[in-house]
Amino acid sequence: MTSEHPSAGASGNARYVIGVDVGTGSARAGVFDLVGRMVGSAKRDITLFHAAGSIVEQSSSEIWRAVCESVRDALAQASVSPDQIAGIGFDATCSLVVLGEGGQSLPVGPSEEAERDIIVWMDHRAVDQAERINATGHEVLKYVGGKISPEMETPKLLWLLENRPKVFEAAWQFFDLTDFLTWRSTGDLSRSTCTVTCKWTYLAHERRWDEDYFRTVGLGVLADEGFARIGDKVVDPGTPLGNGLTAAAAAELGLRAGTPVATGVIDAHAGGIGTVGADGQAEANLAYVFGTSSCTMTTTQAPVFVPGVWGPYFSAMVPDAWLNEGGQSVAGAAIERLLSMHPATAEAHVQAERLGLSLPSMLADLAAKGANDLSSSVLLAKGLHIVPEFLGNRAPLADPHARAVIAGLGMESDLVSLVALYIAGICSIGYGLRQIIETQDKAGAPIRRIVISGGAGRSDLVRQLLADATGKPVLAIQAEEPVLLGAAMLGGVAGGQFGDVRSAMGAMSQIAETYKPSAGAVAELHDKRFSAFKQLQSLAREIR
Repeated sequence: MTSEHPSAGASGNARYVIGVDVGTGSARAGVFDLVGRMVGSAKRDITLFHAAGSIVEQSSSEIWRAVCESVRDALAQASVSPDQIAGIGFDATCSLVVLGEGGQSLPVGPSEEAERDIIVWMDHRAVDQAERINATGHEVLKYVGGKISPEMETPKLLWLLENRPKVFEAAWQFFDLTDFLTWRSTGDLSRSTCTVTCKWTYLAHERRWDEDYFRTVGLGVLADEGFARIGDKVVDPGTPLGNGLTAAAAAELGLRAGTPVATGVIDAHAGGIGTVGADGQAEANLAYVFGTSSCTMTTTQAPVFVPGVWGPYFSAMVPDAWLNEGGQSVAGAAIERLLSMHPATAEAHVQAERLGLSLPSMLADLAAKGANDLSSSVLLAKGLHIVPEFLGNRAPLADPHARAVIAGLGMESDLVSLVALYIAGICSIGYGLRQIIETQDKAGAPIRRIVISGGAGRSDLVRQLLADATGKPVLAIQAEEPVLLGAAMLGGVAGGQFGDVRSAMGAMSQIAETYKPSAGAVAELHDKRFSAFKQLQSLAREIR
């Protein structure tokens, strides 16, 4: 994307910040001015390696190359000089990177390919380890909603120790992917409060690891080492690291050596930073990142313990505030899976390509044309009901064994029925979100509005359906890439352009659109559909 102000990059006095986002399928970079306008961006796809046993892996060296290429291309597109870059911030998925001495890649799975040195967040190889950890009932688990997820890092570390002991022993550092990127940029081994608190059981409110937890679950070796391999120095997001970019990293990225590098965050939390404070009311807003998976982030001044919702985490997103994190293990990916099952999908893909649209975008357009208004599109779903838990329930049930349910599916094979399936799927994502909101509300963490980001939630139709399904206003910010914006905000803080993260949030993010939930018959229909959602979800658990 190019700036609405193409001459902006020509001013030698102007200052810019870079945000880098490594998602599940791509690495992206964006160059932003200090009021949050993106003046250049670029993207590189990255490989996912799948194997039997719920194994999903990636390569840290491939990811670093993709990051460097994206940054160089974004900078060129923006026509911005490296000397104008005030700082750079990183975010990434909460995936586990395993490196040996000198940063050498180590194979984390049975492929024995050293390049495959990352256990991806969605890898569920450690379900058994997670269940054994949960069976201990350790006090630390209170801070992950009562149950640890196999998506988190200590179950994966335990799997490595038990199944690949030589790799575990040879490991020099275990990184969350974000912390790998900042180390690769600066040589600084500091970990982010966000990553280690949300995914590694670090107790940020006490600034410590809990030795007893690690010994209890079978990872006492990490405690014996003083946690040197998982982070003996933990700092808050936005903190400048080392002496900025090393000469080697700067050369690869096309930037100036010494450019300030911020302590990063998890990708969803970057989306939260980029959105939740846009109206200055972070505590009233739920940040909703709707991508491959979905994440919900709720900010409170005091800790709130919500069964089945991760947290409360201290200073993991908004400084000096508490965070509860929920979401769905698949969201955009659930819609893709649903659509892939329909007999009209292949033909619809061809039609969408002719129009220059993604399949979901085309279906959203068709739904909007087939209804009186966006809210009325729910009528197209008719008797079709879906529980989209293809990869378990992240929140509020914290059940990795949950699976999807589809009720009311007929023999139709036309485009109209494909649109109906799409609408039912989007509504089901909304009902899962509503379930999280209601659970948090009962526990004492209410929200008034939803601020949305993420690639799967860009269309007006999706936003309106989510507002109607949840009964909450959905707000969208001006920035097209809120996750990149959140990472760039951290770069701005590290580079001294803002006093703190809240200041950056207020300066670089503004609300653009508000989607109000419908009342009357549409609201009643969503209430009935939500009741059906919960009944099907409960029945599936009983059957299992």
